[in-house]
Amino acid sequence: MTQPPGGGAWQGPNGAESALMSLVKDATVRIHRPEPGYAPEGSDGDFLGSGFFIAPSWVLTCAHVAMEGRGRQVNVVYKTARGGDAVRVGGTVVAALPEERPGTGGWPAPDLALIQLVRPVEHPCVYLSERSTGMNRGAYYFAGWAAGGAGALKRLGRECRVVGTVDDWADGDEQVLIEASQLYAGMSGGPVVDLARGEVVGVLKSRSTDTDGGTAIGVERLRTLPVPVRAATAESDDPYQAVFHAHDRYHADRHNNPVDDEETWADVQRDLGTVAGPALTPQQRVDLLGRLAKLPPPVSTRSLLDILGDLGYGYRTVGVPAPRGWRDGLGVLYDAREGDEALERILRYCMSAISAERPYVVPSTRLAEDALWDWVRETAEDRLRRPFRREMARLRNQGRYAPGTEHLRTPEPADEPVRPPKAPTFVVLHLEPRAWQPDHYDWRVVARLSAVDLPVTENYQGTRSDELPARLGASLGKAFRMCDEPDNPAILQVVVPSALLDLEVEKWQLPADSLPLGVLRPVVVRCADGGPGLSEDADLEREARWNRLRRGPTRAAVLDCDDEMRVPVPVTAKLRGLPYETVPVLCRYGGRHDTQSVVGFARVLDAGFGVVLWRRPKAERPASCTEFHLRVVDTVDGAVVADRLPRRIQELRKGVREGRPDMFWSDGIALVYGDPQPPPPDPLLQAP
Repeated sequence: MTQPPGGGAWQGPNGAESALMSLVKDATVRIHRPEPGYAPEGSDGDFLGSGFFIAPSWVLTCAHVAMEGRGRQVNVVYKTARGGDAVRVGGTVVAALPEERPGTGGWPAPDLALIQLVRPVEHPCVYLSERSTGMNRGAYYFAGWAAGGAGALKRLGRECRVVGTVDDWADGDEQVLIEASQLYAGMSGGPVVDLARGEVVGVLKSRSTDTDGGTAIGVERLRTLPVPVRAATAESDDPYQAVFHAHDRYHADRHNNPVDDEETWADVQRDLGTVAGPALTPQQRVDLLGRLAKLPPPVSTRSLLDILGDLGYGYRTVGVPAPRGWRDGLGVLYDAREGDEALERILRYCMSAISAERPYVVPSTRLAEDALWDWVRETAEDRLRRPFRREMARLRNQGRYAPGTEHLRTPEPADEPVRPPKAPTFVVLHLEPRAWQPDHYDWRVVARLSAVDLPVTENYQGTRSDELPARLGASLGKAFRMCDEPDNPAILQVVVPSALLDLEVEKWQLPADSLPLGVLRPVVVRCADGGPGLSEDADLEREARWNRLRRGPTRAAVLDCDDEMRVPVPVTAKLRGLPYETVPVLCRYGGRHDTQSVVGFARVLDAGFGVVLWRRPKAERPASCTEFHLRVVDTVDGAVVADRLPRRIQELRKGVREGRPDMFWSDGIALVYGDPQPPPPDPLLQAP
């Protein structure tokens, strides 16, 4: 066993260290094998071990823990808050290192696995180190779940020390030896955190049967996850990039959120006296990593190494996995000398990231480049000399305007020709509340083929809201059969007064054991009271907006949220001044009982917008919404024309249903989509 470099003795937790330990334990989960015959989240079977949240909907654990599930399915159990109730959610093992146990014996290093949750839930995440080498001699803390007596499981945390390695420190399969007095069965897969730097650097792998302690694996070993054979066309194509981009955006959003007063990892790192290399504070680092994570990743490890080489920096090849993402490259730069030179290297690195070749581009890429440039410019203005600032401005202008230098690999997405599409086919469901009979509705179903309305059925005797799916099942089924084409289901347009925007028809199941309507087909809303304007000019403007959106391009504009803060929707006159290609987005809609939301939505409709995107209120909605803003721009702007939006929304709902974490941001998304001059329906008849 080789002893690592020296370190000091640990004297017990201070206030900042205690806060750090609480953050670690809050994100530590236990992993169970689902009981046979039960749904993935139905009942917990055998306790397999521990794990921890590293990004929204992602858990890191040991392969020997995760792969003991049933067909790569596990249950993840965690507590919603300190002392709160336990929550159980199903998970799928997406990647394991190695994928199979070779022969007999235990799982060899690195013994790591990534678990993806099957549905979106709110939970905390740890902060993972971006350094290439994380675990040297010194004081650490680990957490995990273990038996606490009487069959109960308890979440425990203990201090430990790194005392050496199983092989040599330069070995590529490095397992770190830790010394701890209380390392119990079941804690494998739990996090190991550096108490000095305030970041998770390892994963507990095993405990020793004859000594106090065990082994751990550095989180940098995740860089050895397989690289996709084909060039990535989306962030989700490469699990490594998807996880760490989500991780960095999460922590940046949490730290920059002005309405969340809970202590963040960057706050605790500041209190610990941590520095992120020689040039950045923890707050600057988390902000920078969040901006880098909004860019597409490097085209390849080779391209990233070329960027680092141009800056005069390589990486230590012996025993250290090569960097793969922008955060990894930043970690390499931490070895720079102190002073202005260190910061200058980081800013030059950021400029290289802005102008780098892309594996793909999405509509938000330009916004991400601008945001990173803003950080570079402001940091240079605050801390560096004028000649360097001029150099950065020159590089920015070259990257933006020099011919042939912009993202050579991937053109703008053009999977479909940009043309006015054929008018979609609709099934229209009119719902009208009965003023004299609360929670009861008259209804009518119409099949709209091109410009022709074919009445299907109607009911004017009043149907209770909870009975609507069952009563409407046969009528809607008939209309769908009239309108659907192979691989092209008709759009269900639900026409309701704006007071009924909270009615989630997309969740109806017809029959009850089928998939939700919003998964099977596009489901959109039309407001029955968002009709003609107050003047002929207003009507013409409404129609002009609609026609412009159908020709494209479409542009998203978030109206009720600014810099993570809820703001009032602009007044109608200002809304009418927005460009005709604008698709309003409401991030903070609070439902029909929230006056500000109702008034704001009414303003948008009154201003003549026939296409509006919003997300329904949800109890578990995270306080930060930057991810929603980023992805909704990609969705709306990427659709190019408005007629593609209903199917884009259906794809997102389907992705949430299928447990795709890259689409969890869209949970609860809804779309107002209505021609300003639809064929007027005949009035609902009344019983004589």
